[in-house]
Amino acid sequence: MQILFYFVVVLHVIVCFFLIGVVLLQQGRSADLAGAFGGQGSQTAFGPRAAANVLTRLTTWSAVIFMCTSICLVVLFVRSSNAHSVLEGGPSAPASAPAKPGK
Repeated sequence: MQILFYFVVVLHVIVCFFLIGVVLLQQGRSADLAGAFGGQGSQTAFGPRAAANVLTRLTTWSAVIFMCTSICLVVLFVRSSNAHSVLEGGPSAPASAPAKPGK
């Protein structure tokens, strides 16, 4: 069970870095306006529309994998630690007396 946990952690970290890179490679929404005034927005390897589609799909799939690995990590951690709640087993606060009426 520990090998599976460490495998999912490594996969999660790789997906995190990939997701950061893909998001940083995407152009902003105003990139088309910059291309109209002589910017290099239209000189991409895949063309302006194809690059956006590829990067959008990569972002979507890496986000889905990120969420799945996050859920798997939580499930694997709870199963290995036998803890059911964060509040379970902690010191309980003493019950306070009601406030006395003021003047």
